[in-house]
Amino acid sequence: MLLKLIPVGAFAADLVKFVDVRLWPADEYTRVTLEHAGAIKYKHFLIENPWRMVIDLLDMRLDTTLKDLTSRLQADDPFVQQIRVAQYDANTVRLVFDLKTEVKPEIFTIEPIAEYKNRFVVDFYPKYPNDPLLALLQKEDPMLREDEISRALRLAEAETNGTLKLESGSAGSAPNTEVAKTEPNAPVNSKPKFEVRRMITVAIDPGHGGEDPGAIGKGGTYEKNVVLAISKRLKTEIDKMPGMRAMLTRNGDFFVPLNTRVKKARSVNADLFVSVHADAFIRPTAGGSSVYVLSERGATSTAAKWIANKENASDLIGGVNIKGTDAQLAKVLLDLSTTAQINDSLKLGDAVLGNLGKVNRLHKPRVEQAGFAVLRAPDIPSILIETAFISNPAEEKQLTNAAHQQKLAEAIAKGIANYFAKNPPVARTPLT
Repeated sequence: MLLKLIPVGAFAADLVKFVDVRLWPADEYTRVTLEHAGAIKYKHFLIENPWRMVIDLLDMRLDTTLKDLTSRLQADDPFVQQIRVAQYDANTVRLVFDLKTEVKPEIFTIEPIAEYKNRFVVDFYPKYPNDPLLALLQKEDPMLREDEISRALRLAEAETNGTLKLESGSAGSAPNTEVAKTEPNAPVNSKPKFEVRRMITVAIDPGHGGEDPGAIGKGGTYEKNVVLAISKRLKTEIDKMPGMRAMLTRNGDFFVPLNTRVKKARSVNADLFVSVHADAFIRPTAGGSSVYVLSERGATSTAAKWIANKENASDLIGGVNIKGTDAQLAKVLLDLSTTAQINDSLKLGDAVLGNLGKVNRLHKPRVEQAGFAVLRAPDIPSILIETAFISNPAEEKQLTNAAHQQKLAEAIAKGIANYFAKNPPVARTPLT
């Protein structure tokens, strides 16, 4: 039998070529991305004592790009201790991830989109994820635990047939909800009081992140970076306000799927959802701040529709794991928006837009509407803020200025405070 020799060059031409390798560490998960040209074949397995994740890339030769993966690891990565890369045998490259804790890994591939080629993605999620509400409450007075608040509110409403009298708390404390009930023949000054401290929770959603840079300005500014900076400043402003607290859907440079952003807000019983962006448009002259709320009947302008479609594509660019998506949750978040939510969102949008107009020119003098997927929480007033157009060179320069970022954050915070001054929060039952 004659053996046919295959030229080395011909085989090498069929090998996967790696373009880049990236690591995105975060408190919630660490993402490893291998960007490549060509089709990838692999197998993987977990090893205990100590925990390790092994991935074998088949029909492959080790190259300098893949070797560089080890240098991308940060010492403070919460899940990965060390990465080892080597040519395991003639046709296999082995990646070994030494882990700091037990994980629940997810591996998937993403087809080319935008400027990206094929991507091979490994997500290291903790086996036992933290409770986001518990994490938020650990930073506060233990008396403010949501379960205790809810029980007290139900008791107070039962004692007064649902009538609650809201009073402002003292500076630096949460507002007090005073409930008074007069017993028959009781002295006027002997009213029993039930004092309940009701914290207002605002979910702040910095757009994009990680693999999804968002819009990119002519000067090279990434939307994901400036909106995170503004969002952190906004959180600081809200946390200063008596009786209010804020949480961030992402506090670093990592990707968060759209439905997960909404799920995070609902998991902490948020009273508001505020998504912060700095988008681009096809014309570099477009500029000014805008506020959007959900629309179920189509967009109020061509620009609103264009921007909504662009934002809704974030999952494709950022790299969502379709197989790992809770289909029923996604359906709820995408289909169950209500008229009441939209009406409250319009009120919130008006309050925020009015204050933004004091520090920046407005793109439109009214709140606009479009089908933004991230605004579809059925029970939370939700707005999406375009702080400015990063595609406008003058506004791009402003967005990178710390003083201007602070002004924007203060304006949004004042708008939120104005909204609650006219629309006090109602009692909320923790979601199950």
